[in-house]
Amino acid sequence: MSKKSAGTAGLILSALGAAALGAFAWGALVERNRFTVRRESLPILEPGSMPIRVLHLSDLHLASWQTGKINWLKSLASEQPDLVVVTGDSLGHESGVEAVVSSLSAFAGIPGVFVHGSNDYFGPRLKNPFGYFGSQDKEPVDPGRLDTDALETFFDSLGWDNINNSVLALELNGSRLEFLGVDDAHLNQDRLDLLPGLLEELREDLGWYDDHTGPTPVTIGVTHSPYRRVLNSFVNNGAEFIFAGHTHGGQVRAPFVGALVTNCDLPRSMASGLHLWRHAQKAAFLEVSAGIGTSIYAPVRFLCRPEAVMVTLTGDDFGYS
Repeated sequence: MSKKSAGTAGLILSALGAAALGAFAWGALVERNRFTVRRESLPILEPGSMPIRVLHLSDLHLASWQTGKINWLKSLASEQPDLVVVTGDSLGHESGVEAVVSSLSAFAGIPGVFVHGSNDYFGPRLKNPFGYFGSQDKEPVDPGRLDTDALETFFDSLGWDNINNSVLALELNGSRLEFLGVDDAHLNQDRLDLLPGLLEELREDLGWYDDHTGPTPVTIGVTHSPYRRVLNSFVNNGAEFIFAGHTHGGQVRAPFVGALVTNCDLPRSMASGLHLWRHAQKAAFLEVSAGIGTSIYAPVRFLCRPEAVMVTLTGDDFGYS
């Protein structure tokens, strides 16, 4: 190679290195703190129904020193949601419960439901980032156990319902909502086998389907990890809408490519946003949050801003008169 060619190659490598360093600095120092609210509207209630404003919070990964994130979460109370849905990984450190209490106390008295992710049980740990491109089998149990009981006690004090491997009926703004929830599928703690029986028992006790004068219930699935088996089970059980998190939207996205990984078997094209999940000639809307935080060991986002999602459920305009 000539001296001129070697010099040109060196300049190119230097430019690429500077670009990579700049991208990392942007993702670590700027973009991961550029919190935003994404807004969606879905006409899945009966015609003429009052709207239901649902605040979807996911993957907070909170620690006590994250004052910017804490203050932004507090400010979301001004959105005045009718319902809060939390899809797991609220904790991000041993001090996480303290941070969650500070962030979410303003939502006391607003109905809510929650499920857990793996980081609500175990503390974060340093990982090889290239491991996300391999098998997505169950993670090994981390010895850093977090205070899940304290988290649940706080959510209970807000009036929020724990729907890990459980079901719930809720009447809100004149509409009837059924919730199906599962514990973290990434840790294989989802009990999909329980849902049909629990749902049948709930429906028998309520009698909503025998009451032809009231609105038809809307069934909603809630999961942290949107594995295909979970989404398919929700659809089989009649879910019309599904909330999920876990993916961080890919966390680092490439131009013209999008998310590089989802950390589960969800297609990369569905790493965040509103989609339609199809299974067995049925379908449900799927809302995947890109999440609000990151692991303290991977504090970077690129082309993937942290987000809360405000979903407004409205009356279906396609009813027949």
